[in-house]
Amino acid sequence: MSQGPLSDIKVVELGTLIAGPFCGQILADFGADLIKVEDPKGGDPMRTWGRSLPKGHSPWWPVIGRNKKSLTLNLRSPEGQAIVRRLIAGADVLIENFRPGTMEKWGLSYESLAADNPGLVMARVSGFGQTGPYASRAGYGLIGEAMGGLRHITGEPDRPPARAGLSIGDSLAATHAVMGVMMALHARQTTGRGQVVDAAIYESVLAMTENMVTEYDLTGYVRERSGSVLPGIAPSNVYPTAGDGMVLIGGNGDTVFARLCDAMGQPELKDDPRYATHAARGVNQHELDERIAAWTRERSLDDLLVLLEDNGVPCGRIFAAPDMLADPQYAAREAIVETDHAVFGKVKMQNVFPKLSETPGAVRWPGPALGEHTDAVLAEKLRLSAEKLAALKAGGVI
Repeated sequence: MSQGPLSDIKVVELGTLIAGPFCGQILADFGADLIKVEDPKGGDPMRTWGRSLPKGHSPWWPVIGRNKKSLTLNLRSPEGQAIVRRLIAGADVLIENFRPGTMEKWGLSYESLAADNPGLVMARVSGFGQTGPYASRAGYGLIGEAMGGLRHITGEPDRPPARAGLSIGDSLAATHAVMGVMMALHARQTTGRGQVVDAAIYESVLAMTENMVTEYDLTGYVRERSGSVLPGIAPSNVYPTAGDGMVLIGGNGDTVFARLCDAMGQPELKDDPRYATHAARGVNQHELDERIAAWTRERSLDDLLVLLEDNGVPCGRIFAAPDMLADPQYAAREAIVETDHAVFGKVKMQNVFPKLSETPGAVRWPGPALGEHTDAVLAEKLRLSAEKLAALKAGGVI
């Protein structure tokens, strides 16, 4: 188990961009033997997305492609479809995030694949799921974030909805797909049969929306954008500091608020009827935030962090990438690791999470070159000869 708890699991990934490949990244991070199938003409677009670096490489690809073996295969050709079918016949898990119906068009429906491999778990990640009137629509992450309710409540109340700054919808769908895969593999131990994991982006976002639907159903209240605060939860906000810094303070619990008052040198606020209870602080949220901001504005960020931490008040700075690389907590837990890349040399990236005490995952290699493992995989898995591989290359199949 030195290579991770999933080292006995074989995965074939047919996805592109984020929703499918991030699912594959997580499984590969924990040791799954993952073969990523890419189109011979350019491969996964993630190889060139984002801020392009020398030679057209993307800094995103080393992360989302890590721990994977790259095999090129033209899935639009009958011979390519036959080869991938043979690979899938020996796999435990298949990941795909094409528009619903694409796999069926290629003769690779779950029913067809399961006839050869009854234990196959097929993770299907899409915008709207495999069924329903929207199933055939193109479903990008931002559409799923909006439909799932996240965009409506993100941003300032006097401005249009904002995005999170990350492709959070795709990543949530991928994470739910991983959970579904692990559940399906567990069920297979009892039934001996695989199944389809149907992960929709909008439903994966919806799952994160707490009581938003239930609150409306019971009270008629529609949650709206509220900027950096949650209405009625106070104090819990970002506050200005001397020198144009910002500090996050979470002091909404009664006992924590009392400690914040002591740290501020204003212990009388603990018994002030406007702030003495959670409900009262929620009603007077704006006024309380202004009072705290007047106090934080006169102190440096570093001094505030020390004072608040000494008083047991949850607080923190707003981290950007440079802060992460310099922070002792990140260093102590090896949250950032460094790996060797054939083009970039030493590359830093986030480690594998969560941490397992006995069988941890690891970054074994960064995203590979396009088709780097094609010959080796087809020779090892399918026993294809050098002559056959040469013929496939000549025909544009690999």
